[in-house]
Amino acid sequence: MKNTIAERILDFLKGFPPFDALTYDQLFTISSQVKVLYFEKNDFVFKQSEEIHDFFYVVKDGAIGIYRDSLLVDQCDEGDIFGLRAVIRKDQYLLNARAIEESIVYSISSTLLEEIIINNPKANQFLIASFATNTRNPYSDENKGTLFANEDVLRPNSTSFTEVQSADFSKNPIVCSTNTNIQEASSIMSKNKVGSIVITEKNKPIGIVTDKDLRNKVATGKHAISENITSIMSTPVITFPPNITVAEAQIGMLKNDISHLCITEDGTTETNLIGILSEHDIIVIHGNNPSVLIKEIKRAKTAETLKFIREKAQGLLQNYIEQSIPISFIANIISAINEAITKRIIDLSLAEFESPPTTFSWLAIGSQGRKEQLLLTDQDNALVFEDVEPSEIERVRTYFLTLAKSINTKLNTVGFEYCPAKMMASNPKWCLSLTEWKDQFTNWITQPDEDTMMLCNIFFDYDMVYGNKELVSQMSDSIFEAISKYEIFLNYLGVNAIKNLPPLSFFRNFLVEDSGEHKDQFDIKARAIMPLVDAARLLILSHNVKDFNSTISRFNKLAEIEPQNKDLFESCINAFRVLLRFRTQQGLKNNDSGRFVHVQELSKAERLKLKGAFKPIKDIQELIRVRFKLSQIM
Repeated sequence: MKNTIAERILDFLKGFPPFDALTYDQLFTISSQVKVLYFEKNDFVFKQSEEIHDFFYVVKDGAIGIYRDSLLVDQCDEGDIFGLRAVIRKDQYLLNARAIEESIVYSISSTLLEEIIINNPKANQFLIASFATNTRNPYSDENKGTLFANEDVLRPNSTSFTEVQSADFSKNPIVCSTNTNIQEASSIMSKNKVGSIVITEKNKPIGIVTDKDLRNKVATGKHAISENITSIMSTPVITFPPNITVAEAQIGMLKNDISHLCITEDGTTETNLIGILSEHDIIVIHGNNPSVLIKEIKRAKTAETLKFIREKAQGLLQNYIEQSIPISFIANIISAINEAITKRIIDLSLAEFESPPTTFSWLAIGSQGRKEQLLLTDQDNALVFEDVEPSEIERVRTYFLTLAKSINTKLNTVGFEYCPAKMMASNPKWCLSLTEWKDQFTNWITQPDEDTMMLCNIFFDYDMVYGNKELVSQMSDSIFEAISKYEIFLNYLGVNAIKNLPPLSFFRNFLVEDSGEHKDQFDIKARAIMPLVDAARLLILSHNVKDFNSTISRFNKLAEIEPQNKDLFESCINAFRVLLRFRTQQGLKNNDSGRFVHVQELSKAERLKLKGAFKPIKDIQELIRVRFKLSQIM
């Protein structure tokens, strides 16, 4: 008899890592043994210092708050895992887990964790990666152990990444004078949405009041709101200089049993207050992982805040690269962060305008559309809006061009530079109605030339970031419909795909630029990465397959469609991974796009690794040359 409950649980879990890495049978085994738990608001799943349960948990619906005492340190939403650290540590819970709202939670046996998830390489790699930047427990002064008894894999360089880095503190502390009463001070805190206020005299800190003081000293009736703020302040304050490290901040808070530190000019109470460092700030540093960053993105109110978060994502990228986390995983994470930032920017921009006159979709194109934009490079995007009456189209276009300009400006503030070629939605050429996009694609396909081939290579790699999915689906259908009527287009696309020669000369030397700004440098993008990107795009289009936009996913699908060429496609995947990682490493090292490489600076091992990645380029180009009979039209 079919287990419909298990099937429903399986359908939910397979959409979230690490469960998406499991086989159907593995996932069904887990789903069949899941316990479904219901919690009303404020119910505890587990409590601090409680002996561990033989389970870890996944949020199905609702939200579970993770608390240290009464301080919310994280919020787990749909698909989030919690309670896993304690199971792995085999120790008491260090935090409280309490329902923020009515919630349904899946409880999964720790036995299944050990038997299935940890023994699955991809799932295990996800767990390692998810702990990689946050292996210490920030609420304890000693390390409680490692994840899978392999510390070198988990944190080869974690000390330099967190504990000894400078702590990032708020440089705009909220303050009041000694003659302020409790009610006035509380209003100031509420208006500024902060959990603390510093009492100062001549800009020097003499005391501090936190939300905890208001709860314990005022809400309990011990003090009236009309009393002076000094009656409930904690004094003296604990001060540190601006160059305080994360480790010093943690020790200072633990030693003094406080949650806020005052930052002064010289680290004493005798100089001016310049900042405030809270326990939450430390948690955010330790919680520099994708889920924390994306939650920060969703709460961001300005593009400037999003810029700060994206800079932290760059640190996350650096750490992942150093830890040799798989490049596909890294690309998915960074792409998810970039997409979340773009969505938030669109929401912020929409809030500045009247409601859209019709539905629309925002498209990431090029490398961002393929989810291969790891470094902060220029932005490429487009916009499609629903068809309207001819008399209304220019009015509607004006609205969306104005909206797109606002979005492009905010993306630039975050760090995504304007596209030099103006491949952006604020350009009237790339802000079109659905019918206009269809006509555009048809024109490119039926009248191909060098310029339209270049545009196809960019715009056929699109991914919907925001808006009406149906518009994008119809755009895709129009591309395949036009190609089916004018198949010679694929031959032209094939010529374009092999225009860049394999990266090595006859004597197996790197083909470098022979003139210009980058003379004697190797263009890893044009000569190595793009030939693989172009080949994957061409071949997937030739099979009339849509919704596979990344280079790796395209080659994987091609291996399934053409099993006789599976080895070649898999070698292309491996080569692409090597090249993408290498470019990312170069970009992080030189603080640029990583595109141009000084060959003479490469080690012998690096040269050999790159040369090994070049062979599939020649082979895939030869397959394209034969399949599309390019010798006849070149």
